[in-house]
Amino acid sequence: MQVKLTIQERLKDLRVEKHLTLEQLSDATGISKSALGKYEADDFKDISPFSIATLAKFYGVSTDYLLGLTETKNHPNTDLHDLHLGDDMIDLLKSGKLNNRLLSEMALHKDFQRLMVDIEIFVDRIADMRINDMNTMLESARQKIMQQYNPGENDLYMRTLELAQITEEDYFGHVVHKDMDGIMRDIREAHRKDPMTADTASPVADVQMQLEDVMNHKGTDEEKQARLLLKSLGIDYDKLTPEEFVTQINILKKSTHLRSYNNQRGKGGLYPTHGKGNRKKEK
Repeated sequence: MQVKLTIQERLKDLRVEKHLTLEQLSDATGISKSALGKYEADDFKDISPFSIATLAKFYGVSTDYLLGLTETKNHPNTDLHDLHLGDDMIDLLKSGKLNNRLLSEMALHKDFQRLMVDIEIFVDRIADMRINDMNTMLESARQKIMQQYNPGENDLYMRTLELAQITEEDYFGHVVHKDMDGIMRDIREAHRKDPMTADTASPVADVQMQLEDVMNHKGTDEEKQARLLLKSLGIDYDKLTPEEFVTQINILKKSTHLRSYNNQRGKGGLYPTHGKGNRKKEK
């Protein structure tokens, strides 16, 4: 997942990309060096509209990009008509049903244009005639040999001439599959250290974090189970009062998802510690 940059991070990244010092940037924009330094500081929040407009113009980006309102850096006012996107496609991109970041990475891959060309060749039937001509030639040669020499259907050369004939679907299925495999492997490798490629939090990732938090807790297995069940309900186990704690434990004892507490009497069971380590007994 790619985290959105803050205003300060965007300003610093743009300056570093141009290999400028704060002093050089000050000379180029007329904004004082001290002010520019403050703008890039993590704890600085107040940047004047004049400075935002001046820096956006200098860097050739939109003010919306500097303010973190968009991730589009260089094409703030691109007409949708120029992109040849229909209403249905725009609605789909805005719906959140697609991982638009992953889609963009695929489109920017060095082999994506070849993938699109191969798909276009198949869709427009550009290579159909050539493939059919080749198949006709191979089949003609096979039939001629069969008539003259009758080597049998399972003859090595006869079978070779037969299998050399392919359909457009088989050929382009292989070609397109190979194109897509390379693109997916490269993107997967690029995200090896990322938890995910989407911009939004994943429910699976949330569950994983909850499980890790519970498993790292020092306590009995039963207490860990209780913590997990409470967390799934949005209840913070550690913030329960002693009275709430006893009530929750008595309720959880009835859960079929927990081990039978009757078999755990005298062994900890569902008598976990609470608060500052005081062991609570069942009332």
